Amino acid sequence: MRRHQPSVGSRLLLLVLAPTVAVSLAACAPEPTPAPSEPAPSSPVAPSPSADPSPTPAADTAEAQLSDFTAAMNGVWNGSKSVKGRDYIDALVSAGFPKDAMQVTQDETSVDDPADSIQFSVRVGDECLVGQVGPSVSRPTAIVMPGLPEGECLVGQTRRIDW
Repeated sequence: MRRHQPSVGSRLLLLVLAPTVAVSLAACAPEPTPAPSEPAPSSPVAPSPSADPSPTPAADTAEAQLSDFTAAMNGVWNGSKSVKGRDYIDALVSAGFPKDAMQVTQDETSVDDPADSIQFSVRVGDECLVGQVGPSVSRPTAIVMPGLPEGECLVGQTRRIDW
């Protein structure tokens, strides 16, 4: 049985993504709660019902749109285990993401074998929503990353989204 070797582009993208994923995951770790500097008041104070300890991101940020991006990606993956970029781009368009802000990698290697994984992205302001799926990926992954200075999200050669 012939094993597929990841393309140089895939390896490069993984090398670029690995530190960002590690930093992103580290940023999700809870911070220790500092000890209070004064004793608590003797009379209980009820918190305001509108007080929210964590601010919600603005709707036009990549962070705010990550759950919709992830839901579209997971919907395709869970329904078909597809490694076809068009399936993910079409699902993202159906979820309301602008096609002209997207990129997707090739479905096949340079020798016409199926890709071990594909990546797809949506540019949102200065950031990017980036997804990766495929048999060489332990599970579908979606993250927010800084956009590239050229206005793109993915490093390396991507395919035209001309449908």
